[in-house]
Amino acid sequence: MAKIIAIKRNVQAVVAALSTLLLSTNLLAQQASIEFYENDNVTNQVPYFDNRFRIDAQVDELTLLFYRKSGTPPIILVQPDGTKLKVNQATEKGIEWFDDRTFDMIKLKKPMPGPWQAIGDILPNSRIMIVSDVTLAIDPLPEVLLQGETIKMVGTLLNGEKAIDNPSFRDVITLDVDFFSTNNSAFDNFGSEPVKLASFRDDGYELDEYSGDGLYTGEFELDFSPGEWLPIYRIKMPMASRDLQQQPVIIRTTPISLSAELTDDVNKSHNIIFTIDPTFVDPDSIILQGKVTYPDRQVEPFSIMEGKGETRSYAIPYTEGGIHRVKVSAFGKTIEGREFRLVVPEYSFNVERLDGMLLEGSELNNADQDLPTEQQQAELAAAKAQALEDERMRLAEEAQAQQQQTYLMIALGNVAVIIFAAIIFFVGKRRKKKK
Repeated sequence: MAKIIAIKRNVQAVVAALSTLLLSTNLLAQQASIEFYENDNVTNQVPYFDNRFRIDAQVDELTLLFYRKSGTPPIILVQPDGTKLKVNQATEKGIEWFDDRTFDMIKLKKPMPGPWQAIGDILPNSRIMIVSDVTLAIDPLPEVLLQGETIKMVGTLLNGEKAIDNPSFRDVITLDVDFFSTNNSAFDNFGSEPVKLASFRDDGYELDEYSGDGLYTGEFELDFSPGEWLPIYRIKMPMASRDLQQQPVIIRTTPISLSAELTDDVNKSHNIIFTIDPTFVDPDSIILQGKVTYPDRQVEPFSIMEGKGETRSYAIPYTEGGIHRVKVSAFGKTIEGREFRLVVPEYSFNVERLDGMLLEGSELNNADQDLPTEQQQAELAAAKAQALEDERMRLAEEAQAQQQQTYLMIALGNVAVIIFAAIIFFVGKRRKKKK
């Protein structure tokens, strides 16, 4: 008998504790937090066909989240008086109900106090989750950001001061980050459109280290205009969304620029010069890896592993005239010692030959070379016009030859059809004679 009394007291104590916890949920809702409830009959650790929970009289509004087997029908809620709430009744009863293939999210206003029950294919390890709001804990962006840099950021979703450790929650929420221009006229991005970057993820892909560990990882490539930007993190759920913003950050211009020293000697090489701006990075820490695409589309990879000071160089063999393209990635440290990696904007230069003469300085993104003389410009224009005329005549001759070949093929086809028909005719005629 004493044991039974003790058990009853334990049950009463647990129920009282749950009531107190639900009451605190209503207060925490005003402080942007989330509360969890384990699933059982006493402390909510129940068989999953008997998912019971209690709502206290002081709760004015709450959002319930139930995880269920993929593709199964939405759950049914049974109120304390035995009446049922279904998804198709939600609108008429003033309930917000979002049903997905794997979960139900239900917002109740002034819910009936007392014991509730959820019926459906709720996952055995699912927990009744009472959602009021979500906060994101994330470290500030680095003080020095570089154009073309790839940034890795890690954020944690919080329940007040407690992290959300339910792996299934990643199917419910989306975390994005957008960059908005501060429209500061002192920077190059004045008046720029907002930039949407990639979403945070907790799926173990790309830079996310472990799937379902509650750490949401974002990988952002800052391949847009340098300037002052305001980062805004967007938390989106089926029935709620929230924007969180950090302090404005300044994205600095890519610290590496390229130029070319061209040669007209087929036995020598063009020289690509990499100039490093030491204002925000340590020049001695820079290593480079890239590739050169020649006019004939041949690709040659290269790397520069060593070097000191503010310049590096790489020799490109002289092959032929045409556009050469250089793509390069840089790895190094900022002046504060932070490791970074970035992609330098593609650099192109053009080598043109005219009657054995190399016209240097026609770099596509470098305007500091000497312009050709008027005579050279006239000669170049005449040569280009002649080349265009020669190409036009060549194409016309090819088209005419192709047309003649087409006519010939048609004629041969017609002859073949006639011969084949004649053969059939004579064969049929001979068979008739034999009969």
